[in-house]
Amino acid sequence: MLEFKNIKCESVDKEFSEFEYCYLKSVNRTYKYISAKVKLLQLPVTNAKVNGALYQRLNGYKPFLYNITVDCCKFIKNQKYSPIASFFFDTFKGFSNINHSCPFNHDIILDKLTAESVYHRFTNVLPFPEGDYMLQLNWFTSGLNRIIFKVFVSLKN
Repeated sequence: MLEFKNIKCESVDKEFSEFEYCYLKSVNRTYKYISAKVKLLQLPVTNAKVNGALYQRLNGYKPFLYNITVDCCKFIKNQKYSPIASFFFDTFKGFSNINHSCPFNHDIILDKLTAESVYHRFTNVLPFPEGDYMLQLNWFTSGLNRIIFKVFVSLKN
C-alpha cells in the first residue's frame, strides 16, 4: 500500500511562476490524490530542465538511488533518452498536460494523481523496499531554479 503523506509546492521565482493551487485531497481512508496548477508568467518556455531526486527517510531524508537531471524538451521528443526519467514520467503523464515538447505556452497542470497509480509503478514495475520517501523535482529554465515540487509518500508492501 502506498499513501501520500504530504505535498509541497514552491515557486522560487515569483516573477516567472506562481502556484494557483497545490494540494493533497483525502476523499476517504483509502482514496487520496494530489493536484497542482502552476501558472507560467513568462511565456513561451523554450528550454526547461528538471532535476529529480528520490530520498528515503532514515533519521532525516537521505538520498536514495536516483538523482538525475534531464532536458525536458529533448526528453519529451524521445523518452528513450533517459529510462529512469521515463519511469517517473510514466507515473504521472496520464494525469498531466505535459504531453508535448517545447515551447510551453500554457499553465502546467497535474490533475488527481492517485496513490493507486503510483503504487503500481513502485511495486510491480520496479520494486522498492518499504519505507517513507520524498521525490523532489527542481524545475529550471535559462539555468535558474524556478520551481521546487516535493511529494512525500509511505510505502508498505
